[in-house]
Formats: sequence, structure tokens, C-alpha cells
Amino acid sequence: MKQIALLALGLLATLGVEAQTYKFDFTTGKKTKDGYTKITPADRYSEEKGYGYDRQPSPEGKSTAPFFFSVTVPDGNYHVTAVIGNKRAAGETTVRGESRRLFFENVKTRKGELKPCTFVINKRNTHISEKENVRIKPRERQKLNWDDKLTLEFNGDAPQLSELIIEKVNNVPTVFLCGNSTVVDQDNEPWASWGQMIPRFFNDSICFANYAESGESANTFIGAGRLKKALTQMKPGDYIFMEFGHNDQKQKGPGKGAYYSFMTSLKTFIDEARARGAYPVLVTPTQRRSFDENGKIRDTHADYPEAMRWLAAKENVPLIDLNEMTRTLYEAMGVEPSKKAFVHYPAGTYPGQNRVLADNTHFNPYGAYQISKCIIEGIKKAGLPISNYLRSDYSGYNPAHPDALDCFKWNDSPFTEIEKPDGN
Repeated sequence: MKQIALLALGLLATLGVEAQTYKFDFTTGKKTKDGYTKITPADRYSEEKGYGYDRQPSPEGKSTAPFFFSVTVPDGNYHVTAVIGNKRAAGETTVRGESRRLFFENVKTRKGELKPCTFVINKRNTHISEKENVRIKPRERQKLNWDDKLTLEFNGDAPQLSELIIEKVNNVPTVFLCGNSTVVDQDNEPWASWGQMIPRFFNDSICFANYAESGESANTFIGAGRLKKALTQMKPGDYIFMEFGHNDQKQKGPGKGAYYSFMTSLKTFIDEARARGAYPVLVTPTQRRSFDENGKIRDTHADYPEAMRWLAAKENVPLIDLNEMTRTLYEAMGVEPSKKAFVHYPAGTYPGQNRVLADNTHFNPYGAYQISKCIIEGIKKAGLPISNYLRSDYSGYNPAHPDALDCFKWNDSPFTEIEKPDGN
């Protein structure tokens, strides 16, 4: 099936030594641009076809519902040009990819106005070698991050798409994100993590590949083959960010602990990255929303953050101290208002939610968005060259003065999940 799909796309693609290009025309006119494939609402995705509308009904007429479009592509990084807008109506479009990775938000277009939105997205599957695959969890089997297709989500008050160009690229640095549920691309509302928000702030000269997964510790991440899979795509000049600690601290027994097994695992990440000419970066774990009677954040990660600081100094590895920045952020928000950054919702807020959600570890989109900005400030403070790829509309951030909630606009994806992510 997959070979048939790739052969079908071969009819559409312009193939070169370094690139594969897929071009789609979504306009309603009869004429199709040279080299493009005309897309109509009848073009639904299938493995045999290899492209088409997916997951939700195709957009028709004046529909303002979100829609998805998928293309079967090999593993790698892809430069995407999504031409947003419509010659017949005004619109407002948000672009996400794979498991709700945010790339553009609330792009407004006047009637007849077309805006090209460009970014680079990473696509992968579980295949490591002929004999080995990533050992994903049962709940990951439906994750868009692990399948054989590249899926884009067009959401917003009035999502519009006129053209789509997808081209394989090999010459941009990739930032591999390794971590747990505070980093992972969360597929479903109302959960979110900083790893899926951070691409929005960078231009099309860099790519973020989020390998994090809920419930993982540094050693289980390695044991499941997640690091090994990342290494199959890693090249000189890439980066690997590591944020662990939440789940590692629960491991007990001989050889376990912040300065024992945890250090050994992190050293493996560092050594493997350096062996490939990539740059390791340590990220201390986000604070939990745990306040004392004076409105100050309690330290709940034992000596794991301090161990990471020690290792960063010993190995001369850049450190982003997210632990301290999120302490500042939550205390600035305050005890009750900080709930607005986490998954705290009364029963009935989401379909099928028959109980209160009160999670003090996992973020909602607003909270994840704030923490992604903390990461960016950490990147800048560490002097990492990738800060040169920030978009011009990023104006800086101070966790002591978080963005007002009413300034943040998020159009929910159509899919929700009441079960909390693994880990705490």
C-alpha cells in the first residue's frame, strides 16, 4: 500500500537529487497552475492516492470549520508554503502540523488577499532499521507524529487555503526535542506543551522535531529507541534539547537517583549528539503548580534540577533553567490565576467530560505558549545561534510579566481527550 501511495505521488512530484516537491491548487477556478494538482472536496486521503483531505469533512462553500490535508512523504524535513486567503472572501487562518504543532496563528486576509506562510516541519515514522522500530505506547498508535503521512491542520475563525507547496529540504538545522509530557506534541484539547508551540516563533530556516512523549524519563526514552530514531536523522549542526526530571525522580532502587542513573542517561544523550556533530542543550524541568501558604512555589523535583546544572557545567553544555523561569512565571500569575495556564476546567467544558479536570503539571494552550517563550529567552541567554532564526514579530518576553490571558486566541482542534497524559 505504502509503495503504491509513493508511486502515485511520484506522478505529482518533481524529483531531484536533493528535493521532492508536491504542489496543490485549492482554488475553485477550472484552470490549474502548471505543475500543480487541482484539489476538490472529493479528494479524500487514502493510502492508495497518497494525498487528500483527512480526518474531518472537506471544506465546501462558505464553511468556516477546520480542515486537514495529508500527503504521504518519506521521513525528513519539509519546507512548506501555504498560501493563505481567498479571492472571494476575507478570512482568518491558523496553521498547525502533525500533532497540533503551531506554525502560524490568526493570519487575517482581506477579500482577494493572498499571504504565503512558510515554515519547515519534520515528519517521521517508527522505523529505525530493518530489524528495529521505536517501541511506542498503545495510546501513541494513533498519533499523527508517528504515521507515514504529513498532516496539516487549517483552523481559525475562517480558515482558507489557496495553494500548498511541500518540498523536502536537507540544509536547515534541526532542533530535536527530547522529554516528557511537558514537552510532547499533545494531539488533543485541552492539553498542550511548550514543544508544540515553539515552532510558531521561528522562521523557515530552522526545524523543530519533537520526539518527547508523556511519561518518559531519560532512561526509558533511550530504552524505547526514541533517541536512536532521532540519531538516524541527526546531522552536523543540529541541536538536541533534553528536558527530563518529572518522571525520573520517581525511580527508586540501587543505582537510581539524580547523580547516578539520571546522569548516566543524560551523558548518553550528550555523547551521541556530539559524536554526530550536533549540539546538546540541557533544560531543567518545569515547576509544578504547587504553592505554599505564602504564595511561593514549592520545589517538588528534589535534586534533579541542581544535578542538571552540575552536569551542564561539568560537560560545558548550554543550560536553559526552565525550572527557575517557571517559578517566576507561576508566582507572577498568582495562586488562583495560574490555574488558567493549566488543565483546570469544570465538568462539561469539553465533550464527554463528566468530571472536573484539575491538573497542576500539564498545560493548556495558553500555558504552553507562555512556557515556549521562556524557552526562547533561555535560548537567547545561552547565546545559541538559533536565536537568529526568530521571526521579526517576536518582541521578547519576561516571565515576571506574562501575557494577559485575554490577549491569547486559540481555536480548538476538533479532537478532545479527558484522560490525562502519562506522568506527573
